[in-house]
Amino acid sequence: MNDAQKEAVMHKEGPCLVLAGPGSGKTLVITKRVEYLIKKHGVNPSNILVITFTKAAAKEMKQRFLGLMGSEKYPVTFGTFHAVYFTILKYAYHFNAGNIIREEAKYQYIKEIVVRLGLEYEDENEFLSDLLGEISMVKNSGISLEHYYSANCSEETFRDVYKLYDEKLREHRLIDFDDMLIYTYELFKERADILAAWQKKYQYILIDEFQDINKVQFDIIKMLAKPKDNLFVVGDDDQSIYRFRGAKPELMLGFEKDYPGTKKVLLDTNYRSKETIVEPAIRLINHNKERFFKEIKANRESGEEVSFTLFESQREENKKIIEQILEYVKNGGSYSDIAILFRTNTQPRLLMEQLMDYNIPFSAKDKIPNLYEHWIAKDMFAYIRMAMGSRERRDFLQIMNRPKRYIKRENVDEEQIAFDVLYDCYKEQPWIAERIEKLEYDLKVIGRISPYAAINYIRQGVGYDDFCREYADYRRINEEDLFEKLDELQEGARGYKDFDAWFTHIEEYTKELERLSEEQKSRKDGVILATLHSSKGLEFPVVYIIDVNESIMPYKKAVLEADIEEERRMFYVGMTRAKDRLYLSAIKKLNNHEIEISRFIREMNEPGN
Repeated sequence: MNDAQKEAVMHKEGPCLVLAGPGSGKTLVITKRVEYLIKKHGVNPSNILVITFTKAAAKEMKQRFLGLMGSEKYPVTFGTFHAVYFTILKYAYHFNAGNIIREEAKYQYIKEIVVRLGLEYEDENEFLSDLLGEISMVKNSGISLEHYYSANCSEETFRDVYKLYDEKLREHRLIDFDDMLIYTYELFKERADILAAWQKKYQYILIDEFQDINKVQFDIIKMLAKPKDNLFVVGDDDQSIYRFRGAKPELMLGFEKDYPGTKKVLLDTNYRSKETIVEPAIRLINHNKERFFKEIKANRESGEEVSFTLFESQREENKKIIEQILEYVKNGGSYSDIAILFRTNTQPRLLMEQLMDYNIPFSAKDKIPNLYEHWIAKDMFAYIRMAMGSRERRDFLQIMNRPKRYIKRENVDEEQIAFDVLYDCYKEQPWIAERIEKLEYDLKVIGRISPYAAINYIRQGVGYDDFCREYADYRRINEEDLFEKLDELQEGARGYKDFDAWFTHIEEYTKELERLSEEQKSRKDGVILATLHSSKGLEFPVVYIIDVNESIMPYKKAVLEADIEEERRMFYVGMTRAKDRLYLSAIKKLNNHEIEISRFIREMNEPGN
């Protein structure tokens, strides 16, 4: 171990803050410190608690520790926040695994509530998932419900959803993962005797990835660590990238205020990446103001400079990456040495299509949504099927009021739609009949043009873009998100001369996606595709970060300075996944719109604050 690692390991009493940069050996420090407490200071192993954020990290930490000790007879507790807090609740309330609500039941409950309140949406899964995400955010951040402003519905409606969901859980004596925190916090506040028993049990507390902690988690830890405050926290504020889940990097930045006299240790050597990667990464992150300033040095000698290339389009960018991957493997490298990282899980659709064309095996760390299954794509397909002659009721129902034509569902009760029958229904309302006539005319136009032109016509000529604006306004979402889907769909249709060829491609792509999803479970060697979020904690000899453009990195929704700093941290996390080579690329046009190179490219080449 180096001097800084030794200093951290040998800390005994009181609070200690360990700033652990990327690849600086934090797992080694945590496990060696536990060993040191037991062997050097005679601490009872059952009085030591090690908390991580994921089950996998807890398991790895435990295995590393047992490898050091060479025996199973050291009952140190290794677990996630949720596992530790649930254990406390088990003893207090006699909960068991059956009291934890299953994911599908959560969706079922929230769906029933949405139906009961008569809320409207286009994409059920997206809407329910967004609502559950907001409920989780409120619980984790300790914000009072009265002061929370929903992004998905009115404040009053969200409060109703939240309260009804909470009542439903209590009625069935169920708790979700966020409740585990709230219940433990309330228990410790109300029962000093129970808190004292757990304080006696856990006299030494070590926390990994401390930068990801949220307010409720930390409030509980502060109570549990008293009166001795033997709190050993390890993390890197520069790698805090989960604010959307309630993580608060400011808790780590304010740790010394909470615990005056804290010992602070900086693990300043990066053993993972070459110097040529570490230096620009540090220059980039130095542009953040709200952080601990750190001098980080690389342990490995210099290698290739970080490469940056500007491409005309995503298709050109992907083509070059594929050529380089094939060359790398031809020279003896493995596909699994390579990671391709991106900001959002919708970015790699075209890349995946091109990787499939070249039979390059890959596996995705995130669920990559199939664009062709999005409700907007389904609307386009319904318009096109009707233009090709379909008169199916379900196709007509899909598009009859997108945009608004004021056609009532009860007037569409036959399995096959006849336009002359529809005209009859609206004889007394000529303004609706005119809209039906316009739809019939539009379908004839669409049927005669290419897929690319058809989508353009549906958007501009039929008025689908206006419908999206109205829908975005009603749902309180950004209309740009919907136009992005339309642009991507339209761009993907370019190059197909007729609908049959385009639909065949879509069917093949969807089948291939399903097959790959099955194969991924057993695949050992493949290029890794991951968002910057899910790349955290991983490392690869070769890393590509694609589409390093403004509005993607930093993401367009990042407006406040705190948001930009989080985006910068995310990019820093991506850069520091690379051990030997790092390739960055940007594009001139996305879905036929011009787009600028990210400010991060400039920042990594100039000194920060």
